[in-house]
Amino acid sequence: MDLEQFIAIVPDYPKPGINFKDITPLMNNGEAYKYATDQIVAYAKDKHIDLIVGPEARGFIIGCPVAYSLGIGFAPVRKEGKLPRETVKVSYGLEYGSDILTIHNDAIQPGQRVLITDDLLATGGTIEATIQLVEQLGGVVVGIAFLIELSYLDGRKKLEGYDIMTLMNY
Repeated sequence: MDLEQFIAIVPDYPKPGINFKDITPLMNNGEAYKYATDQIVAYAKDKHIDLIVGPEARGFIIGCPVAYSLGIGFAPVRKEGKLPRETVKVSYGLEYGSDILTIHNDAIQPGQRVLITDDLLATGGTIEATIQLVEQLGGVVVGIAFLIELSYLDGRKKLEGYDIMTLMNY
């Protein structure tokens, strides 16, 4: 299936010069959403995944149906102050400043095999921080899956040494 037909390109969003890749048409189409999910599930099956981890909010949209299909759990990564129990955190750089991501400190057991999911690989900063959280808790990142990769932003460079799967490249 050609998933690119379900991606809306929104010019000059959120600022001039950016061509935003909107995944909501893909999510709106049950057949396309299922196909994309099934592709990630197929990628994950031979990796013996114990847990899916995804950053808010689109990492939830991608990761939860994958976790459901595999019959395993999902652990959310959220911005500081959004998770109700004790967390571990990591600060990461943004284009202008920094932010903090957190995960519950009991979300991952040492040695658990983790697949990280998100909608988009751009500069790689969010996923690099997510990897740090997983590894801080003793998890082993055995794969990272994205719907879209913006290859011109070189986000893969921050993720060298990890197995990465993308369904679409721009």
